[in-house]
Amino acid sequence: MKYRLRPHPRMPQIYLYRDPVDFRKSFRGLAAIVEQELGHNPFEGVLYAFTNRRRDKIKLLYWEDNGFVLYYKSLAEEKFHWPGGE
Repeated sequence: MKYRLRPHPRMPQIYLYRDPVDFRKSFRGLAAIVEQELGHNPFEGVLYAFTNRRRDKIKLLYWEDNGFVLYYKSLAEEKFHWPGGE
């Protein structure tokens, strides 16, 4: 059985942050990356995806109604396919 992360099925936009991120960052640190490095407003309700250097973990961040939602997934044996970056 395949498991999936479950943000809203009609997510209007999805952005992949290409560079690896320090996964000690919480939603505040990731929202700061969205704002300072991407120049986006993290409160607009779009999905941002971040991965670690080994590409075996992913964090998804988005603003929903009145707070941030942070999804986290760690793969046991595989890696996420990620464009660009390193």
